[in-house]
Amino acid sequence: MPMQAEQSALARHTPESRERRCGTRPRTPLVSALAGWTALGLAAAWFPEAGLAWQGVGILLGVLAAADLLALLALSSPELGGRTHGILLLGTPGRVRLTLTNPTTRHLRLRIHDLHPSAFTVQGLPREIALEAGTTARVDYHLTPSQRGSFVIPGCEIALRSPLGLWSDRRVLTLSTRLRVYPNLARIGRDVLSAMQDPHAAAGERRRPRRGEGAEFHQLRDYHRGDGLRRIDWKATARMRKLIAREYEDERDRHLVFLLDTGRRMRHRDAERSHLDEALTALLTVAFVALAHGDAVGLMTYGGSRRWCAPRKEAQTMRRLLERAYDIEPSLDASDPLQAARELLHRMPRRALVVMITNSRDEDQSGLELAARLLRRRHLLMVADLRESALDRSLEADIEDLPSALRFHAVHGWLATRRRHRERLRHLGVEILDLLPAQLSDALVGRYLAIKRAGRL
Repeated sequence: MPMQAEQSALARHTPESRERRCGTRPRTPLVSALAGWTALGLAAAWFPEAGLAWQGVGILLGVLAAADLLALLALSSPELGGRTHGILLLGTPGRVRLTLTNPTTRHLRLRIHDLHPSAFTVQGLPREIALEAGTTARVDYHLTPSQRGSFVIPGCEIALRSPLGLWSDRRVLTLSTRLRVYPNLARIGRDVLSAMQDPHAAAGERRRPRRGEGAEFHQLRDYHRGDGLRRIDWKATARMRKLIAREYEDERDRHLVFLLDTGRRMRHRDAERSHLDEALTALLTVAFVALAHGDAVGLMTYGGSRRWCAPRKEAQTMRRLLERAYDIEPSLDASDPLQAARELLHRMPRRALVVMITNSRDEDQSGLELAARLLRRRHLLMVADLRESALDRSLEADIEDLPSALRFHAVHGWLATRRRHRERLRHLGVEILDLLPAQLSDALVGRYLAIKRAGRL
């Protein structure tokens, strides 16, 4: 993948870190010493001779604690030199490195914890470190993102120990870093790659000729029986005194455009992943396969945030798609597929395979059918309509009482209505997929390759 070619990315941060003090508190040794001193005072109530020892210990403890506290407050904090991280993928541990420098002439002992997003899983923090005078330490930990998008780490928190270890001063070193969490592309595995290596091998399926003829000139050659008159190059024929025909390159590159619904329907979650997360993973997987086949890939979103990425087939296309789509989140808005179809027709005058990914309901079908009629005039349309896995589980559950029976019949009736809508779209010439979000990647790759083998794209 183009993004995976980069082994690490330098985190963007402010030019220098700033310090913010959050309070000082006693540590366990001082608390234990105070507890012992209190016990000695209680013993002095029964043993008067212990009273003098109690006073002496109290004075010594107070002097040590005060001196240690003043020494702690005089200590300078270490400098947070930087925070670097590799490419962060959803659900995959990524390494983050903190660089701390001790600019003072004193030995520093501290406990460090980075202020990462609270929803992320972290391994390797908090960490106890010791910094000799004038030295630099690197702290590595692993961060597992649980959400896509753009996040900010405002800084890291340290608990600086006093020289005698009696006090701890909590400070925040401010150093803002923006994290970009991309969809997990691990599903581009052996099955997809093997299908790409042999796209023509399909048992029992014969490759059909492509529609139309390429228009890009390739070379001149001798005229062969069966060539059309339009192929003859008359100037070359007159010069060579024999029939010469033009040969054109087959126009193998086609356009694939994803029409992605980002409205409220895509907020549904299955197995802790939203339908939009699964759709983005499938979209990028198919885009990778299509680019390997020489097709141009583009993206348009509707229903929430509006994004447009014009179809391209150069090496940076995957990177552009990732940059445009990694932080898309489903909105609370209702989607309008008809308006999206009109906008796409305006943006895409050339024939393309349009893959619409959505999650429809009964009230969406009229708009979906109108959008299909509009897009089919110029494009080959495929609609991937997602459904919730809870529906399938409802049909598989045992019917034990009246509520479960009513639930079974309600789900069965709703799915029957959904099948009728699907048949209406097929009647309009639309490729339709009705499937669970987890099945989307494999199904789209398989259908795309089948369309390529059939010469329909």
